[in-house]
Amino acid sequence: MRNISDIIEQYLKNILHESPEGTVEIQRNDLADHFSCVPSQINYVISTRFTLEKGYLVESKRGGGGYIRIQRIELPQHSALHAHLNQTIGSGIDQSTAEGLIYQLEEAGFLTRREACLMRAAVSRECLAVKLPLRDEIRSKMMKAMLVSLLNK
Repeated sequence: MRNISDIIEQYLKNILHESPEGTVEIQRNDLADHFSCVPSQINYVISTRFTLEKGYLVESKRGGGGYIRIQRIELPQHSALHAHLNQTIGSGIDQSTAEGLIYQLEEAGFLTRREACLMRAAVSRECLAVKLPLRDEIRSKMMKAMLVSLLNK
């Protein structure tokens, strides 16, 4: 059985998918009431599952008429994707940014779940047991090589 965080995440993703603008604006307390949870649970889901690395822009306004706006950031089309990846990855990339990019590519359908799992394993700090900054440089080169190979299929 899925936990409440998974359910809230899926609910928000469904709303985003149905939105023609790719944006959803919610009231934190209303959403907490809808799911019978505390508002901090909503904050947790948004701050951990809707990050910039995962392809989301989150904006919030506190106060009486406050809201949380989540916007899906679309990846460039296939032709511009290589330039975007080179810019994002650069000459070095840390593990959390790499994992966020892999997540974003999987969500956009550029990678299968299996490919994403293999990539996450390959770029993990456990697999790349060398000191920084060399680890981030190796991770960058591995990411670029894997993505060029997978995205040119």
